[in-house]
Amino acid sequence: MATEPTAAEKTAAFEKVLQRNPHGDFKAVEASRPAFDPSPKFTYVQTPQPDWTFGSGANSLSTTKSASSSSSEEQKHIVIDPYTSGRPPAFNYKLLISAIVPRPIALVSTRSSDGLTENLAPFSYFNVMSHDPPLFTLGFASPLSPASRAKDTLRILHETGECVINIISSPHFIEAANACSTNAPLGVSEWVVSGLTPVYDTQKVKAARCKEAGFAVECKLVHVKEFESRSKPGETGTTLVVVEGTRFWIQEGLVNEERNQMDLDQYRPLARMGGITYGVVREGLEIPRPDFERDVGGVEGYERLKKEREAKKEE
Repeated sequence: MATEPTAAEKTAAFEKVLQRNPHGDFKAVEASRPAFDPSPKFTYVQTPQPDWTFGSGANSLSTTKSASSSSSEEQKHIVIDPYTSGRPPAFNYKLLISAIVPRPIALVSTRSSDGLTENLAPFSYFNVMSHDPPLFTLGFASPLSPASRAKDTLRILHETGECVINIISSPHFIEAANACSTNAPLGVSEWVVSGLTPVYDTQKVKAARCKEAGFAVECKLVHVKEFESRSKPGETGTTLVVVEGTRFWIQEGLVNEERNQMDLDQYRPLARMGGITYGVVREGLEIPRPDFERDVGGVEGYERLKKEREAKKEE
């Protein structure tokens, strides 16, 4: 009787199908590129069209045509059924992680109840979903049970009900954080593989926080929900986890005096893109949130915009 593959073995098999690395010899390709420049600071630029007005739709950049289209050809959309016969789940994965970008990266630390097993793994199926209470979501491409098939982070998180979310926010430990994504078997500590530094001063959880992370959150488990696979009916394809933040840890110098706003120039956010690509956020633009009465003109202004929109349709 064949044994059920472990989570690490399934990950290795998935990566072979996925072919995440598009380069034959990545190090040779990397060597041909410019060296990383750590000097640029975060800068602000104007919006693409500072004189944009309500009701105007897409700004002037929308008239730019892609290099693959003729000047007279309108950009068309194609439709993809994610469940098309013969379309492997890996295709949906590659498409989604390259389309839903940029994404924040959670380096999740867990520690077993007996303290003997510690895990550290990056997740870009992650985000904050509310502030009161502070809630965060984590998506695992694995079932919760049987335990042998569950991702180590998921299994320990469910067992202990706690974790630490460390945000990968600075280029100074990106290589080490990426090393934590290796398909290591149960019992192998990513702290050792990466060389990152665990700090055991957390107040509400037993899991360590990562010293190198500029922002970390101690979390308690709130909810777990398994979802059935569409490609393999009857099996669990995804497990969604909701956790609540109980303590925030911030490196000094990264937050303002009120402790309610991060300094982007010092924080230097990183983002997950498609494939094996990461992004360094170095430029931003500011747009104030509009007030309906003051900026739109209230109901009177809204009715005017409706009339102008109808007039354009008739042209």
